[in-house]
Amino acid sequence: MRVMRLIAAVSFGLASSFVLAADAEQAIRDSLNAIQPDMPIEAIAESPMPGVYQVQLKGGRQLYASADGQFLIQGYMYQFKDGQATNLTEQAQSRSVAKVIEAVPTSEMVVFAPENPKAHITVFTDTDCGYCQKLHSEVPELNRRGIEVRYMAFPRQGMGSHGANTLTSVWCAKDRQAAMNKAKAREDVPAASCDNPVAKQYELGQLIGVQGTPAIVLSDGQMIPGYQPAPQLAELVLQAK
Repeated sequence: MRVMRLIAAVSFGLASSFVLAADAEQAIRDSLNAIQPDMPIEAIAESPMPGVYQVQLKGGRQLYASADGQFLIQGYMYQFKDGQATNLTEQAQSRSVAKVIEAVPTSEMVVFAPENPKAHITVFTDTDCGYCQKLHSEVPELNRRGIEVRYMAFPRQGMGSHGANTLTSVWCAKDRQAAMNKAKAREDVPAASCDNPVAKQYELGQLIGVQGTPAIVLSDGQMIPGYQPAPQLAELVLQAK
């Protein structure tokens, strides 16, 4: 009988914790929706810090909230252990970004790949961007080091800009690689139109926090804003792998 009472008590405790978690999630959702009705909430769960819940937004961004939804924190959460500080927020964001990027078919990208890739990067690019052109000039060196370069479109001036029109022509070209080479060399790319993912990729870039180009996403979801020379970039890429 004593064993049965113990099992019953444990079961009741677990059920109560599930109810509390569900109540907390609803309270947090209600508070966030009151701030912004279309808040892109993907998941709410207990964070590593007791009493604090982690809110994952679509695209990888993280928020933190109290269980009653009355307090909201936007910022980094660190864990200090064995003399080391780990940025838990960046880790969670990177995992989410990697998941979003990996869901995009490579058939919708412009890909420059070596024969036997060791790792890959995804680069949000604008053909009118000087540092994007500089990075592109080093793609052969990245390929030589075993790094596959996958381009996604990010017209900095928005859809309808010169950059967006050029990117559309690149994505609609019969030979996307050749068209990208021309565009990055500041040569005219023959105008072309088709059903293309440029606008969708631009929106995706904004969703995951791209603010400028080139924005380089490593395979683990870590984002490197801006140009990096090929040797340093290749080292980071292979470490992320």
